[in-house]
Amino acid sequence: MIARSGRRAGGGKKLRRHLLWRYAGGWWWRVDSELLVTIWPGFLLLLVWSRPPWADPCDQLPRPSVTLKRIDERVTVSTQYGYRELTHLGSALAPAGKHVLGLTRGKAIAQVAITTAVYVDPLGRWECASPQVTVSLGFRPITVYLAKEFPAGGCAYDAIYRHELRHVETYQAQLAAIEKDVAETLGRRFASGAPWRGPVGQAQARLQQELDDRWLPYMQRELARADGAQALIDTAEEYARVTNSCDGEIRRRIPEGSR
Repeated sequence: MIARSGRRAGGGKKLRRHLLWRYAGGWWWRVDSELLVTIWPGFLLLLVWSRPPWADPCDQLPRPSVTLKRIDERVTVSTQYGYRELTHLGSALAPAGKHVLGLTRGKAIAQVAITTAVYVDPLGRWECASPQVTVSLGFRPITVYLAKEFPAGGCAYDAIYRHELRHVETYQAQLAAIEKDVAETLGRRFASGAPWRGPVGQAQARLQQELDDRWLPYMQRELARADGAQALIDTAEEYARVTNSCDGEIRRRIPEGSR
């Protein structure tokens, strides 16, 4: 998801001196001794006119930046399915011939919003752009499914729920583990300290293509690493521990071999 920010040129205070209008590159520019401001669709353009002739106008732009936000999603618990339905939904994850009594699912989310400040030279030939990148990472939704054969408050319900909480914690641990690397990697690319420079009108297209082709897939791959850690939880030993807990309550409710 890409968000671009901009403001429409509006009114303002009258200037007492050195005020004129100049037409260049298909746009009218208001020029005074202090500040030159105009708007190009999708961008905020700032051109500071009061500067030494040798100054780089791109230095007037804010520095590129990358901000990382964690998606903290509240865990939802559902008892709408019985163990037969959960076994079907989690067949790819369950040990062969075993029932699925609980199932945790989290959908990986990687979102990027960009606000870009752009300077365009007065002749409309080149521009420099400063992207402000905001990345949101997390799992949404996270849903814990518990077999409806085990009512809330019972020993079996609690045993299954505690097991599924290990899966929730694994999602959260994976997110915490990748945040620093993702922030540093994107920072090296987008927040190198200097604005981007190039022909007029190319910055936004370059950002969009690079994000779609490279960085969003990269973040999805990092989040998907949680799947490997999830598989390590559901061992045959862990399954036996849960099903044999609560003085055999689980085995009595779900006979071995029933599907």
